[in-house]
Amino acid sequence: MSRFTLHWKIESVNQGKLVRDFLKEKSISKAALTDIKFAGGRITVNDIEVTVRKPLQEGDRLTVEFPNENRSESLAGEEIPLEIVFEDEYVLIVNKPAGIVTIPSREHPTGSLANGIVGYYEKMNHVATVHIVTRLDRDTSGLVLIAKHRHIHHLLSTQQKQGLVKRTYEALATGVFSQKKGTIEEPIGRKKDSIIEREVQVGGQYACTHYEVLQQQESFAHVRLRLETGRTHQIRVHLSHLGHPLIGDDLYGGAVGQMFRQALHCRSLSFIHPLKEEPLFFQSSLPEDMTKLL
Repeated sequence: MSRFTLHWKIESVNQGKLVRDFLKEKSISKAALTDIKFAGGRITVNDIEVTVRKPLQEGDRLTVEFPNENRSESLAGEEIPLEIVFEDEYVLIVNKPAGIVTIPSREHPTGSLANGIVGYYEKMNHVATVHIVTRLDRDTSGLVLIAKHRHIHHLLSTQQKQGLVKRTYEALATGVFSQKKGTIEEPIGRKKDSIIEREVQVGGQYACTHYEVLQQQESFAHVRLRLETGRTHQIRVHLSHLGHPLIGDDLYGGAVGQMFRQALHCRSLSFIHPLKEEPLFFQSSLPEDMTKLL
């Protein structure tokens, strides 16, 4: 497969601008330019290789070829079925089932979503490492956004910081909610003597969760959630703090027996396409275990 390449035709507004300044406006980082210079990429104007100090003229054809990415040898490709929701040459969106980690860990060194993506890339002859933009806990199901190149990951990470990558979740939470809508603003930190568990604590990181009860049942509620921040276990910690832990979430006090994992699903995902600059919106149906309980 050819290297990841971007092309522009220079308009009059950029007449006389240096390549370096033009590429900065296109959000190509200094680190990326260094990588291009020293790791096998190149920049051309009208098919002639140039440096970033080259002045541009109206009508020039500017091309940036990024060097191929090197995958970690520890991240092996595996035959793991992927439910692909959307794919183009820049981004990949998959619907992750519960029970699979997003990236390998010490407890789960293989069988991750990332291993499955590497296996898929190998089949498609796509030379890149795995760039997960939106992670999910092992037992949380739903939509995951993956960038298919380091530069695309950089662009989407910038969108995340600007609040332009939006996700909604749906959950089944124990108990009867006193309010149909609300916002939980409580700081979250790691629980003392635990490397996994988090809790609401003074001095923790700011965290904000908006919730809306879609349907109140006798002993639990179907809830839609939207995050302003992305702290580890944020929804699970915040709802537990509110007195409504997720069904199946034994780590945070949820009732077990009805479900064998926390009842949490990433239902929708929206963002701006990093190169085409068009808004994109995707939805995922609730999984069978949650719909059965409803």
